[in-house]
Amino acid sequence: MNKNSKRREALLYHAKPTPGKIQVVPTKKYATQRDLSLAYSPGVAEPCLEIAKDINNVYKYTAKGNLVAVITNGTAVLGLGDIGPEASKPVMEGKGLLFKIFADIDVFDIEIGTKDVEQFIQTVKNIAPTFGGINLEDIKAPESFEIERRLVEELNIPVMHDDQHGTAIISSAALLNALELAHKKAENVRMVVSGAGSAAIACADLYVLLGIKIENILMFNSKGLLTKNNASLSELQQKYAKDIEPMSLDEALNGADIFLGLSTANILTAPMLLGMAKNPIVFAMANPDPEIDYNLAIATRKDIIMATGRSDHPNQVNNVLGFPYIFRGALDVRATKINEAMKMAAVRALAALAKEHVPEQVNIAYGEIKINFGRDYIIPKPFDPRLITIVAPAVAKAAMDSGVALNPITDWGKYEEELLDRLGNDNKMVRLITNRAKLDPKRIVFAEADHLDVLKAAQIVLEDGIGIPILLGNKEIILELKEELGFDADVEIIDPKIKEEEARRNKFAKTYWKTRQRRGISLLDAQKLMRERNYFAAMMVNEGEADALLTGHSRSYPSVVKPMLQLIEKAPGVSLVATTNMMITSRGPMFLSDTAININPSADDLAKIAIMTANTAKMFGIEPVIAMISYSNFGSSTNESAIKVREAVTYLHKYYPDMIIDGEIQADFALNPEMLKNKFPFSKLAGKKVNTLIFPNLEAANITYKLLKELNKVDSIGPIMLGMGKPVHLFQLGASVEEMVNMAAIAVIDAQEKEKKKMRQS
Repeated sequence: MNKNSKRREALLYHAKPTPGKIQVVPTKKYATQRDLSLAYSPGVAEPCLEIAKDINNVYKYTAKGNLVAVITNGTAVLGLGDIGPEASKPVMEGKGLLFKIFADIDVFDIEIGTKDVEQFIQTVKNIAPTFGGINLEDIKAPESFEIERRLVEELNIPVMHDDQHGTAIISSAALLNALELAHKKAENVRMVVSGAGSAAIACADLYVLLGIKIENILMFNSKGLLTKNNASLSELQQKYAKDIEPMSLDEALNGADIFLGLSTANILTAPMLLGMAKNPIVFAMANPDPEIDYNLAIATRKDIIMATGRSDHPNQVNNVLGFPYIFRGALDVRATKINEAMKMAAVRALAALAKEHVPEQVNIAYGEIKINFGRDYIIPKPFDPRLITIVAPAVAKAAMDSGVALNPITDWGKYEEELLDRLGNDNKMVRLITNRAKLDPKRIVFAEADHLDVLKAAQIVLEDGIGIPILLGNKEIILELKEELGFDADVEIIDPKIKEEEARRNKFAKTYWKTRQRRGISLLDAQKLMRERNYFAAMMVNEGEADALLTGHSRSYPSVVKPMLQLIEKAPGVSLVATTNMMITSRGPMFLSDTAININPSADDLAKIAIMTANTAKMFGIEPVIAMISYSNFGSSTNESAIKVREAVTYLHKYYPDMIIDGEIQADFALNPEMLKNKFPFSKLAGKKVNTLIFPNLEAANITYKLLKELNKVDSIGPIMLGMGKPVHLFQLGASVEEMVNMAAIAVIDAQEKEKKKMRQS
């Protein structure tokens, strides 16, 4: 994309369809006059009076506790300089957007039309009662130092100048891990800093707290080394001034361990880099172009550990890793300030997170096969979903421990759930499934392990302790892919077609032939079929050589379900096989059936599907509340499709009176408890939250779950096979790695349950 195209795209993005990037959205109903009378006059007087009695009630009755002001005067906008308050507004709106999407914090951006420090401070102090926190942004040094210092001292809400402390916090986390990888101790290293502005000073201050000695830091501004005889230095800069003769940046870097750049592009040359110590740590964070080109740097020194401010290179020092979660933690305990303890807690939380196993969705987001802790990964990626549950609690706890929290957290598990819910990430069920699988991992055959994504899923299953994968497929391809992924664990690999497997193929063929010889299958037919991976895998499960089977990623559903239905018997007492999908929605998990097998089930079939789905929901600790979906409500249609649903409900009401199930009912009534209770108060579903939907046919169920998945970006786990005698489950064609990992956990739980049932019966 050329420069003009980029410019046009950027302008259109900000201008269309509505100018700007943020808006105010009501959080209460406002449709009726009654609603409005509560929202404003006269009802609004009641919370006003309560706040007047006790000012702390402002957090109970208003949005203050989740509202941050992003404030600037536009004097130091990143990469643009002093462009004024109006021109800075798009940047401040962007900051508000990041607060919202990463931490669900609401923001008003405020651009102040003054460069006078005292006027700026007084303006912020005068509007502070509106906000739970203040984020200062793009204010030039040295004024920014005094503005922040005064506001921190004079306000009783969190105040942070993110340009200073955000960069300091994120780079400090990177530095901790870089020092570890370089096998160096903070107290022994020499550091050279190019830049002496607010961000450079804040970084150096935090690095000193990490153990770097102030006497080992040489700091340069645009005029050269900071020295004691330079009267133009600010008080904060004087702290890093040295009582020595001036020297060049080149001289200072000779033998240095760390280069921190917050200055200008291309100031660090290849010869300078070559003069640095072994395993040099280079944080070149000038934007948009770093102090040394990334490709030049890594070509010059193979032992370099490098970070930049750019997203197109490894180790991006991006403030979004910090400020949303720091403010989130501070707001949630009503901290009176953001102190050094809270900043350091964020540093250590970020550094530790970089050493944890990286979720597959992060690998996908950054186009990587597998991200591992190392020279190219010393800080987490900005889209890592774990940040909010790692950094915010660490900051909140530090606020409590340091005595600045007015509303301490007592239930940390509940707090973590609240943090996930803020992002619309209702992953409680996914965590439950995964944790349950880990309690008793089972052997899982991955029948398509010679496909990269399937192998990645198998690797995660093993590394996370969910199950023990058995890899089926072309052995040479699997070994090549394992090497590419860094999947070096010793796991069983089986290639059904090779000569070494002939004895097992023949054994499986004979067993299969005996069960099908009166159904037109010859021994030769059976032997041929056992060369096919899905038949071979199914026989492994039948013969007890594996506990569960997963397949279907690379083949259409009908082609993979056929061998399963031929080889795997139905569960005892079951006459129908069906499927359900568990949808992880904002209202909680929902089961949708039948999504994959029965095209036009009869009333009897629908009843069986409902019973099996209910049992599956219970398997995950969910009490099923089931709606039998139709286009009609309780007898409003005499069409055959509606009648069969009605007949299924009648049967279930008679023979399963304890089941919470009703229908036929339209989807909107099923999912809207208030509508349902008002219109059909007689229904078993009245006043209850429906979590299971049984559809009248495959077409409706399949379309619905795929629409939910694509339009609402709802996570889907399934199709989960119902009624099978063995734990056999099929992926949707082209399933993602995350979906396959979730299905592996389902398969393990299914195997656990079947094992328990067998033990009970024996």
